[in-house]
Amino acid sequence: MAKGKLSERQRRMLEFIERFIVESGYPPSIREIGKAVGISSTSVVNYNLNRLVEEGYLARDKNVSRGIRMTEKLLKSVGRLTDVIRIRKVGRIFASEPVPLPSTDSPIFSADEAIEISRDLLSITEGLFALEVKGDSMIDAMVSDGDVVIMRREPEWRNGDMVAVWLKDKEETTLKHIYREGNKVRLQPANPTMQPIIIDNPENLEVQGKVVLVVRQLE
Repeated sequence: MAKGKLSERQRRMLEFIERFIVESGYPPSIREIGKAVGISSTSVVNYNLNRLVEEGYLARDKNVSRGIRMTEKLLKSVGRLTDVIRIRKVGRIFASEPVPLPSTDSPIFSADEAIEISRDLLSITEGLFALEVKGDSMIDAMVSDGDVVIMRREPEWRNGDMVAVWLKDKEETTLKHIYREGNKVRLQPANPTMQPIIIDNPENLEVQGKVVLVVRQLE
């Protein structure tokens, strides 16, 4: 296969991966991809995934379960993804220990800096904003340092949601999975080397948005 040319099978794989991530919120497994496109051999699925990685349409961590990620090239290059929306980058979110936000009177990104996302990948297009991720506490959720998370402004949440959290008493922000535990709230990293953050008084916590999509930025 010539470089830059996708086979029909590979296009169907890309379409299935995009749709699965939008509907499920996480990447499909190798077997789920194979079943969707009619490939019974996991080695054949792996071969085609590796070709898509080589072409820059996907990023992949073979050491992580469901370690497939969409790239910016995919969002811009697949033929059917022509209807795009621009989502403004408003700052950075720290997937690490909570850290103070920079001064709000000096924006991190210029007013015209944005990321283009296919409308097909988002079930809701209102109230969206983009944040650049710093830190590695969410690596097992396939969110790495330098990635961009697309957020929806949403104060309500359910256990397990990945959210941007503002800790009012500390004036700090962080990106974590969130859980209610009795009268407390647990902010759970997706990194086995890191400990959860327990919030004794939920009134000190404000959920500023939910993650609806993760886009990996490749150099």
